[in-house]
Amino acid sequence: MLSATFPYPPTKGGTHNRTFNLLQPIALRHQVTLLTQRAEDVTEEDIAGLRQWVDELIIFPRPQAVKAGILAKIQRFGQFILKGTPPNVLFLYSHEMQTWIDDAVAAGKFEAITCEHSVNEIYIRPQWQQKLTTIIDIHSSIYRTCKNQLETNTSENPKRDRLFLPLLRRYEQQSIRKFSHVVVTTDEDEQQMRRFVPNAQVTVIPNGVDLDTFPYREKDLGGYNLVFVGGLDYFVNIDAACFFATEVFPQLQQQFPDATLTLVGSKPAPEVQALTEQNPAITVTGRVPSIAQYLHQATVAVAPLRTGFGMKIKTLEYMAAGTPVVGSDRGLEGIEVDSDRVPLRALRANTIEQYLQAIATLLTNPCLRAELASNARTMIEQEYTYLSLANRYEKIITGSYNLITDQK
Repeated sequence: MLSATFPYPPTKGGTHNRTFNLLQPIALRHQVTLLTQRAEDVTEEDIAGLRQWVDELIIFPRPQAVKAGILAKIQRFGQFILKGTPPNVLFLYSHEMQTWIDDAVAAGKFEAITCEHSVNEIYIRPQWQQKLTTIIDIHSSIYRTCKNQLETNTSENPKRDRLFLPLLRRYEQQSIRKFSHVVVTTDEDEQQMRRFVPNAQVTVIPNGVDLDTFPYREKDLGGYNLVFVGGLDYFVNIDAACFFATEVFPQLQQQFPDATLTLVGSKPAPEVQALTEQNPAITVTGRVPSIAQYLHQATVAVAPLRTGFGMKIKTLEYMAAGTPVVGSDRGLEGIEVDSDRVPLRALRANTIEQYLQAIATLLTNPCLRAELASNARTMIEQEYTYLSLANRYEKIITGSYNLITDQK
């Protein structure tokens, strides 16, 4: 397994969470070598904790910080045009890591290699498909994400992204051709991969939840307390937090003066921290020891994302904890919550008015809160436990996956 992100502890969320929780059950039944990189925040305790789960843990230093300045940016863009690989992928590339992998494959050390996140695709040679199984686990399509950010005016750098968009399309299309099997988290990303390469072997394996970490809450405490959870140094979550805190929450306070909003997440950006100065009813916690505790105390959890593709682990964690959810199309992506085929599991909102109406409905209707919480938790238990998802991933790795029956 290749993971440029050090996937431990899984409580960091995102890539850490998915990679470790898919790895853990598989490593109990197979010999697993994990290649990863060590960032500055990885401790010796983290290394010891991860090492106990794999047969072999190979750690490489993470490359130094990228050079700043307009000349460096022009050089990186030029490399993108010439080499076809995005700057963020090249930044994480390690020649030492490449040599280790090349030598191991030449020696026949592995039967399968998985890339846990698309940035790891750079280490895979196309010809390896002839001698071993190669799998890419795409957490979300980078082309779709960039395209959506431009369409929704949420891009950090629109001029850059307009230049990058056709290059990202070419890059993602070419990179997935190198693999025996492509894994994605949502139906939408599956459709995108099939548009890129119609004959590709593509399977949806969604994100999941560790039910021990996110137990179902004992009771609904009522009140008017809203919570949003996410890494608050990530621009997708920064945009969501600021949008909701400045455009939705103040109007909600006019109807519910006792309403509070708690923003839970590590490394909050300055613009997120500033929200507490603008509105005393808003709390920014930073990193917390137990996210579940904050979810259990909340009346409603919100997922007001306006960009960012892929299935959101935090939304699944909301549901596992029994906190009723109001979310956008992006926040609920890949999760069937309000179709005619399923019981109602969350309320959907994409405009300020829709957020106000949905949240007000839940704040004043404890029976509906209980219904959503129960339906959502049942769905998590039946469809989104990492043990069952890892079993599906294992079948792909071992070549025993049946595309017709196992994907249901």
